Amino acid sequence: MTASPIHVGARGSPLALRQATLVAERLRAVVPDRPVEIVSMKTSGDRLAQVSLGEFGGKALFVKELEEALADGRVDVAVHSLKDMPAELPDGLCLAAFPTREDPRDVLVSLTGGGIADLPRGATVGTSSLRRRVLLLSLRPDLRIEPIRGNVDTRLTKLSLGAWDAIVVAAAGLARLGLAPPNARPLAPEEFIPAVGQGILAIEARLADRDLRALLGRLDDPATRAQADAERAFLRHLGASCHTPVAAHAQLANGVLSLDGLVASLDGRRVIRSRARGAAAGAELLGQKLADDLLAQGAGEVLSEIKRAGR
Repeated sequence: MTASPIHVGARGSPLALRQATLVAERLRAVVPDRPVEIVSMKTSGDRLAQVSLGEFGGKALFVKELEEALADGRVDVAVHSLKDMPAELPDGLCLAAFPTREDPRDVLVSLTGGGIADLPRGATVGTSSLRRRVLLLSLRPDLRIEPIRGNVDTRLTKLSLGAWDAIVVAAAGLARLGLAPPNARPLAPEEFIPAVGQGILAIEARLADRDLRALLGRLDDPATRAQADAERAFLRHLGASCHTPVAAHAQLANGVLSLDGLVASLDGRRVIRSRARGAAAGAELLGQKLADDLLAQGAGEVLSEIKRAGR
């Protein structure tokens, strides 16, 4: 009797399908006698490709339909970029595995080369991320930031045609797609702090599927899980969302977890930063501690101002 296939749900973009393929390949190695099939889906975020995500619910729009398909049994597993996921999950679902993290850094890709400081005065930089926008403005208030949407390769093509002087993209996306654009400069994560979960794949499953969760657990990387738990606890404790310029980046070395985080105003003029260190076993408590530190420095006021501004 042929075993029932494991259906892996993913968005239909080239990057999302590549990420789902990586997970499917790992699953096939774990259960070689069971078929693994990828189910491509179009999400609200994809259908609203020409509008600002902030106006219609943020990056969670890339997650919603996949979670609905998971909840009603159309797929057994959903593969997400963790940075797209809200801090809270729907009832009955869980993050069953985090494979080893890819490079979490942001990358500046420009027409002329160099870093942010080397861009011409008043240069136009394309990014769809509010976090990247405010970090760029905090370093270079003279820059013109323009929103962009579309697949990574589309953005690179438009850049080469002169649509912008530079764009900022995730190093993980470039690596997974096998892209190595010229004039690409990784940005130091201590200064240009990545998004919560950047570079991490989240494998979501139903809580009730214990046998499948056990299989998925064999794909889990403990160091990546500690980083993900710390960063997401920070986001959750702040009460922040996709509409707010919040960032966190965890690193694990010799059993010690360090966590950098920030909250910024929309214009980038006020950036509140801090760092916390602790044992990997206390990852969630570390995230909460860092959030409390930023709140004590006034992060709550910044977040309230953003909320009042309708973001």
